[in-house]
Amino acid sequence: MSFQACHRFARIAPRKARLVADLIRGKRVDEALVALDFSKKRGSAFISVVLKSAIANAEEKNADPTKLIVSESRIDEGPTLDRFQPKDRGRAHPIKKRTCHIHVAVEERGA
Repeated sequence: MSFQACHRFARIAPRKARLVADLIRGKRVDEALVALDFSKKRGSAFISVVLKSAIANAEEKNADPTKLIVSESRIDEGPTLDRFQPKDRGRAHPIKKRTCHIHVAVEERGA
């Protein structure tokens, strides 16, 4: 059985978050949490919170936390906020502030 958690509209670019999501896919949850704690990437903080939420959802349904593995870690693109940076001579350059949706699922498998 799969237990999921998600963080929608996270204020980090999906390309940056995917680098961290690829690190934990397929690992046991304790190894994944250690990898996220020692990662220097900013996205590791976002994904760590979502992973802990998925683990809590599994424990709520009486799953054994020692047998959980990360079955899915997916980053989807969210809406882009369009902003403008003022430049010289009255010009404005667009800035795209990207958001993403972080999905993490854990599954109970044999130890």
